[in-house]
Amino acid sequence: MSAPKLNVSRRIRATPYTPCVEALGVSGYTVVNHTVLPKGFEKTVEEDYWHLKEHVQLWDVGCQRQVELRGRDAAKLAQLMTPRSLSNAAVGQCLYAPLVDDKGAMLNDPIILKLSDDHFWLSIADSDVLLWAKGLAVGMGLDVSIIEPDVWPLAVQGPKADDLMAKVFGKTVRGIRFFRFAWLDFCGHQLLVARSGYSKQGGFEIYLDKPDLGVQLWSALWEAGIEFNVSLGSPNLIERVEGGLLSYGNEMTVENNPLECGLDQYCTLDGSVDFIGYKALRAIAKIGPERRIRGIIFDGPSCPPCQYPWPIRKEGAQSTEAIGKVTTAIWSPRFENNVALAMIEKGNWSAGTKVLVESGDGFVRNGVVTELPMLNNSLEVLQR
Repeated sequence: MSAPKLNVSRRIRATPYTPCVEALGVSGYTVVNHTVLPKGFEKTVEEDYWHLKEHVQLWDVGCQRQVELRGRDAAKLAQLMTPRSLSNAAVGQCLYAPLVDDKGAMLNDPIILKLSDDHFWLSIADSDVLLWAKGLAVGMGLDVSIIEPDVWPLAVQGPKADDLMAKVFGKTVRGIRFFRFAWLDFCGHQLLVARSGYSKQGGFEIYLDKPDLGVQLWSALWEAGIEFNVSLGSPNLIERVEGGLLSYGNEMTVENNPLECGLDQYCTLDGSVDFIGYKALRAIAKIGPERRIRGIIFDGPSCPPCQYPWPIRKEGAQSTEAIGKVTTAIWSPRFENNVALAMIEKGNWSAGTKVLVESGDGFVRNGVVTELPMLNNSLEVLQR
């Protein structure tokens, strides 16, 4: 029986880079924010992993949609949406920020880009933040324009990203600091270029606000990257899990709060920040979260995709009650074992805790809880 296929319509948007990606042989897509995200290529996930860690890749991440807040109350609305303090944010800065509702529940975890004191882009994960922002603005009578601008991010990721970007944008790009952005010229048009991206290998994200330049921008980067062994790519699952990079809709949903997701450092709960959900999140902080995101390394054989959460049980415990669930899992060539991200109950999330993972193929695997990102000594604990 053949695998099911995705029927594409105008409700599932292509990007300005789709013609380039398809010409290079993409074989599969997923959908994020009603937009295609290329995920299947000629390389295996392991080949893609090693290439990303050694060379440079172009990622069509146009699915990272922007929610634009602009006007007198733009800064006020941005702050109402997140427990992270934005009071000292500088123009040109990118800020990772959890968004919460009135119950302190996670709605999204975007990068907030401050374009000016009254102009922000929220570069969102996969949920409809635009509707939440509009609802807050209307309900509170705020003076702010809220739109989804015609902006299409393109990521350049990997250790050779600086060399590639310098060939296209000039040496100025090397001076952009981490989680900062600058406006750089491309074909007579100024593009926002940020040192950021959904990998631990370093790189940039280019925010294209002139879609007609999409093919030209991709082609310029591709041609310049030939000498650096450039490749088509996308966020790599192995690299993401090892690096502890969370995915909204996988690791956390509206059923979780930022403290469960290990985002304590992005939550200001001393009363100095006015945000929706302050009282609820403060109450959670007083008693502590009931569960936490952690890593798990567990033994082979290679596990199947984790389409549904897998139960985690404590090794040697008489109770059969689950102490957590695996949210994402994959074989790691670095550890030569399976690696996973998991939500684990209080009292069981300490690094080194021995666990059993009931993977989706019927196997029960021996595993160990790890900190994130995953360190080499995590494997030593599993092997004891």
